[in-house]
Amino acid sequence: MPIRPRPWLMLAVMVFGQASTTVVVATPAFLIPYFTQERGMSLAGAGLLAGMPNLGLVLALFLWGALADRVGERRVLIIGLSLSVLAVALSMLAGDGFWLGAAFVLGGAMTACINNTSGRLITGWFPVGRRGFVMGIRQTCQPLGMAVAAVAVPPIAAGAGVVAALGFGGILLLVSLIACVCAVVDSPSSAVAGAAGAAGAAGAAGESRPESNPYRGSATLVRIHAVSMLLVVPQFALSTFGLVWFTVGFGWSALAAGALVAVSQFAGAAGRIAVGLWSDRVRSRLRPLLQVAVIGVVVLVLAAVFGWAGWAVPAAVAYVIASCVSVADNGLAFTAVAETAGRGWAGRALGIQNTGQFLAAAAVGPVVGGLITLVGVPTALALIALAPAAAIPLVPREGRRARESKAPVGAR
Repeated sequence: MPIRPRPWLMLAVMVFGQASTTVVVATPAFLIPYFTQERGMSLAGAGLLAGMPNLGLVLALFLWGALADRVGERRVLIIGLSLSVLAVALSMLAGDGFWLGAAFVLGGAMTACINNTSGRLITGWFPVGRRGFVMGIRQTCQPLGMAVAAVAVPPIAAGAGVVAALGFGGILLLVSLIACVCAVVDSPSSAVAGAAGAAGAAGAAGESRPESNPYRGSATLVRIHAVSMLLVVPQFALSTFGLVWFTVGFGWSALAAGALVAVSQFAGAAGRIAVGLWSDRVRSRLRPLLQVAVIGVVVLVLAAVFGWAGWAVPAAVAYVIASCVSVADNGLAFTAVAETAGRGWAGRALGIQNTGQFLAAAAVGPVVGGLITLVGVPTALALIALAPAAAIPLVPREGRRARESKAPVGAR
């Protein structure tokens, strides 16, 4: 019996599924204290190991997106999540060093199945007037997954060991796989989507016809990709080394620092929804993206100042705000890429988008880890603020006609 399409249920399944894969990808980062203190790794070496899942994502994202464009979302999700469960099992069997790193790369590559596919599914089932809001909800998966990992992984590793901590993510993936089998229906074709979404799905500014290559004759997508790569640097630096900063730099317990990281991720989740709704209201994805980049520079510098002063509580507040701002851009850029690329290119364009982001994220672990070793966390944060500063002039500007064509469609 065919599954009845329920867009809001599929959105919920995608949020849970993406959050589950985020837990799997983020788990090695929350094992950094274990790797450095129990196994004697350097901070840069442990950061390199924590970046291995992101390397796997980089290698596989475009391929999963191209496959989703060809065969639809449902098959990609079922196949990819099944292989993700297998990859987590292999990481649990691997020892230290090379094989553990290889298992992390494989796990990242397999979990990449959902990154582009979930965005393609959601933009296919919702009209343009709601896409900012629903994509903001979808984008809560990353901070929610980080929050779950921050709260669950350190205590599990401390009480039951690293194998159990890795297995926690595998259980979440298995639940996600079952939910996808029960709920996901391929998004409609461009013709059906245009009818279902009235003029909205076809009338979004910059949205190409499926057969046209959106990269030809315009630098808009390339510029959005570049901006996202720069803005992802503070996001992953804060989430990867926040636990280390407050445990080593301020002497907090792992539980207290993990709770702070979790709070910052929940705040980021709420911020993504608010920014997505804001973009629907102002009929623009790019103007809010520019403003997020500007605010990101300010809050990173404030966090650095409080760190230099040794003020733990103000530094914690600044850390939460900076973490919230650092993830606020993702939904905006993701939606802008999908709308600009069009249905026929959405999977591939989102694959390129995510590939660029995770390529930058994979470099954050070892580079920022080495930077912190040399100059300390506060100075590293001040230097990291250069990334959103460089993104500001790269954000594409919208003309009046483009903004008017993005008028919300359908009921809110």
